[in-house]
Amino acid sequence: MISIPLQLIMAIALDALIGDPRWWPHPVRFIATLAVTLEDRTRASVKNVRIAGMLTVALVVVPVGLVTFSLVWIGSLFHPLVGDIISIFIMYTGIAAHDLAKHARSVQRALMSNDIELSRKRVGMICGRDTGSLDEQGVIRATVESVAENTVDGVTAPIFYGLLAGPVGIMVYKAISTLDSTFGYKNDRYRDFGWASARLDDVAAFIPSRLTGLVAPVAAWINGMRGGDSFRILKRDRLKHASPNSGHTEAAFAGALGLRLGGPCHYEGELHEKPFIGDPVVEPEPAAIGQSIRLMNATTVLSFIIFAIVSFGVRSVW
Repeated sequence: MISIPLQLIMAIALDALIGDPRWWPHPVRFIATLAVTLEDRTRASVKNVRIAGMLTVALVVVPVGLVTFSLVWIGSLFHPLVGDIISIFIMYTGIAAHDLAKHARSVQRALMSNDIELSRKRVGMICGRDTGSLDEQGVIRATVESVAENTVDGVTAPIFYGLLAGPVGIMVYKAISTLDSTFGYKNDRYRDFGWASARLDDVAAFIPSRLTGLVAPVAAWINGMRGGDSFRILKRDRLKHASPNSGHTEAAFAGALGLRLGGPCHYEGELHEKPFIGDPVVEPEPAAIGQSIRLMNATTVLSFIIFAIVSFGVRSVW
């Protein structure tokens, strides 16, 4: 039987090599489809919208955990290696570093080709803000912010929970994250219904985001970036973000790259006066996107090592 840390290393390697092919039946798509399908039914059966949202969360998260456990267990009944292969595959689908880097690089290529319209379209695929009127620097900042935030959601948090609870840990976290991205909007439709999804995601990402925020300055220093500034901006600006978790990595990345991120932006046509994060040491240039990807990769490797040590310590205590 292959140990969980070694399985996770194989899963990370698979993601780095091939990512998530578009034709692949990705589990997250099934989770999102299940969540949307359940929304109509729970809204119809429960009058209290917030309770309906809580019920939807339970009806998604619990089955995802049970199905994941069952798949690995059934595979192990045939042969331990079969169970290991299923486990590795499931964990591989829960890590999104390759696709995140691929999307960010596609924005960078569009900018380097002076195709601002294409760059706006491509960055709109990885961030939630309105991108139609962004200038080049706005596109760069939006891309770097997306890489920073999704380093936790798509990479280090799944690794954290994978080390603690294997494929079940990763898929339960992905279910929680998917629920938040599906329902966690502060608009009239989802302000109450998505409350449980948003709060649960905040809780699930609480520890991984803070650990990742602390790891990123070290990764920046190893990469020859502004490690000291990364830690300084992390300490100063980590709580300025509207999200209780996203500000940690965004501040660390801003300091490492010498960029000022955040600031006013539009969501669904409405202006949001977000605070600035970081100092404008350098002007945003397309190369900053590549630097953010390198920082994400270095943070991923270093996070795995540190999380593995923490996980081993926890298991030893128990």
